[in-house]
Amino acid sequence: MKPLILISNDDGIQAQGIQELIKMLRPLGDLFVVAPDQARSGAAGSITSPLPITINTVTLENGLTVYACTGTPTDCVKLALDQLLVRRPNLVVAGINHGSNASINLHYSGTVGAAREGALHGIPSIAFSLCSEEVNEGDFIPMEEYVVHICQSILQEDIPFGTLLNVNFPPTSEYNGIRVCRMGYSAWENEFTATERPRGGRYYWLGGDHVDEEPEATDTDLNALQEGYIAVTPLKIDETDYELKQLMESWDL
Repeated sequence: MKPLILISNDDGIQAQGIQELIKMLRPLGDLFVVAPDQARSGAAGSITSPLPITINTVTLENGLTVYACTGTPTDCVKLALDQLLVRRPNLVVAGINHGSNASINLHYSGTVGAAREGALHGIPSIAFSLCSEEVNEGDFIPMEEYVVHICQSILQEDIPFGTLLNVNFPPTSEYNGIRVCRMGYSAWENEFTATERPRGGRYYWLGGDHVDEEPEATDTDLNALQEGYIAVTPLKIDETDYELKQLMESWDL
């Protein structure tokens, strides 16, 4: 039986990134795609609870099923696993995101949120991102052999329960290789721009400047990307701080 791969994203079903990802992964197995019907960037792990969500069929072919969903990326993965799939997928893949999900950005990312939902179900999961500002004109061709290789490796080797991979590609036509690295520490500054409303009050536009807080570090995803490497960062859904836990056990609480 062919592997079953569940695909989602946060840029929406029409985004170039997910369309390219589908082309790349078709030779690897049967693809089941459930993605937002429009962009849901920055959705992180949010879910839709006060309103129902719906799906529309986009493609029904041998080895390829595609649905557009009115929910978030996490909704898409949840719905697929709970209601739509007839068997458990071997892999969950999210992306290819338009823009960086390295460092602090992974906390806000709907792409990573979709992959994290797969990991919460114990399914090997990967989030792919191209760190390009060209929203729908990114060059995805150089990525193909690496995306396929990483997915094949996870299908063959598997990864521990409750883990996922956050993979970011620099916006170059050639890569210096792959680095397995830690999440860098960064921050957003000047996050909002205020403009006056015509009838009084203000609008606040989210934007800002992304600042690397440890520019001298050589083991981070940000450093790898800066040096032209593909940054692969293993993540865990267990966010327990075990060092602090051990320290607090000695406190008089």
